[in-house]
Amino acid sequence: MTSKDIQIPRKITTQLLHLAQLSPELEICGLIGSQDGLPTTCYPIANSAEQPQQRYLLDASEQIAAMVKMRNSGEDLFAIYHSHPNSPALPSATDVEMAAYPDALYLIISLDTKGVLEMRGFKIADHHAREMTLILGGC
Repeated sequence: MTSKDIQIPRKITTQLLHLAQLSPELEICGLIGSQDGLPTTCYPIANSAEQPQQRYLLDASEQIAAMVKMRNSGEDLFAIYHSHPNSPALPSATDVEMAAYPDALYLIISLDTKGVLEMRGFKIADHHAREMTLILGGC
């Protein structure tokens, strides 16, 4: 593991993959909080996009509530996650354009991998996505 590798604990990895499997036809989304740089808590948030099969939009009131819970728990925003029901775990042009938190990791879960779920992480800033190496299921 290098200093650029990002560790996602087994508990968070399992929860994200489970949430994606529960709604395979819709893009699921939410936030992940961290303490001391380590992801600790998953905050599922409703997808309020007009076409949730193709896009995600964090429900504003649920996003605010999750961020308040994070702050009250001493957590920082670690990641924003969403799923792609029918496409690879790569940021779409819309994902890149709409990215508003350059310090957050953007996790994308793909269900379009012939029965194997895929999760990849990206830092998105200045309309550019850079893939990060994820170590899934540790801790």
